[in-house]
Amino acid sequence: MQKLRNLDVYKSAIDLSKKIWDIYVTLPNDLKFSMGKQVLSAIDSIGANIAEDFGRFHYKDNIRFFYNARGSLWEAKHWIFLLYQRELIDKNLYEFFLFRLEKLGKQLNTFIAKTGITNV
Repeated sequence: MQKLRNLDVYKSAIDLSKKIWDIYVTLPNDLKFSMGKQVLSAIDSIGANIAEDFGRFHYKDNIRFFYNARGSLWEAKHWIFLLYQRELIDKNLYEFFLFRLEKLGKQLNTFIAKTGITNV
């Protein structure tokens, strides 16, 4: 587990999970169990897929989980946008999450490129 925790891409994903949790707990219960759960799940899924990838042996398995993480990242962008659009987070938080998700996306793409496998 320690090697996983040392990966910058994983640390970034975990940090975002902590930040979205802070937003989630402030949402009203009806939103917490609808869109709150969705955004929390999407962001948590990024780190979960990186962790699952880390436990795989075969390279084609690895790349698939990184692609899943990237898909969850795009889903998270969608939910963050809706939180902002519906005035559940302010512009500063929206821009913070968008910036961090963009940075994490670049980290994921770099990680994918380093595997040398582009087709599953």
